[in-house]
Amino acid sequence: MYIRPAAPGGGARVRWADVDVESGTLDMEDVRRQIGPCTKMVAVGYASNATGTINDVGRIIGWAGEVGALTFVDAVQYAPHGLIDVRGLGCDFLACSSYKFFGPHSGQLYGRREHLEGLEAYRVRPAGDRPPDKWETGTQNHEGMAGVTAAVDYLAGLGVAYGGAKPADSRRRKLVAAWSVVGAYERMLTERLITDLLSVPGIRIFGLTERGDWDKRVATVSLRKQGTTPEQLARALAEENIFAWNGTFYAQAVSERMGVEESGGWLRLGLAHYNTVEEIERCVRVLEGV
Repeated sequence: MYIRPAAPGGGARVRWADVDVESGTLDMEDVRRQIGPCTKMVAVGYASNATGTINDVGRIIGWAGEVGALTFVDAVQYAPHGLIDVRGLGCDFLACSSYKFFGPHSGQLYGRREHLEGLEAYRVRPAGDRPPDKWETGTQNHEGMAGVTAAVDYLAGLGVAYGGAKPADSRRRKLVAAWSVVGAYERMLTERLITDLLSVPGIRIFGLTERGDWDKRVATVSLRKQGTTPEQLARALAEENIFAWNGTFYAQAVSERMGVEESGGWLRLGLAHYNTVEEIERCVRVLEGV
């Protein structure tokens, strides 16, 4: 989403970049065309919660920087599948939610200090006038914060258990080690899931399906099966104690562009590091039988 100021008088114009319907990827040429001298902010998702595509946010942030625009990255879907480095990206803001990376339903926002200090915040009068207080209205969600810390420590623990990190290493070093093994394992699961699904007659996957593109997607796969509805598929899986979403998952612009908004959206299968090949096999057998 690309925001430009409207004519004199205030407000903003919102411009959208197109997506490639077949691959489920951003049309990067269209993204480049949308960013110009009047652009004030560029907002982009790190990964799609519908097609699983990992967007080239680094390149988009670079384009925004060329015209002096701010950048906002929605990393909600990427956070449980990859290591985030805001300094490496060079973004101005990045948001995610710990419920996606095995924690409580609590939101997190990163912002460059100069922006958090300089921008006006809509806040209650008793709140402080400096960050982070100016951006955090009312009594804080302390139990949620404790849960977020526990979730991050759990992920860091994977780096010690499986990634070769030492218990005395910094949390960041442990996380780097964790994602090195989590990423490789999830790519293996993704390959197995997509390969098995494509062998089922009538199934269409919306998104990247070529082996050479595994590093360009997360382990989120949305599909439809000819002659069924996504809700039918989800119910069939639920009867076998397999949890999957059906619908459009708030990705309305994508579902409209892909022509599935009015017909129930997709069935979405989301894998994580705790899933197994055996679970994938059982899931695909159920879908094949519907």
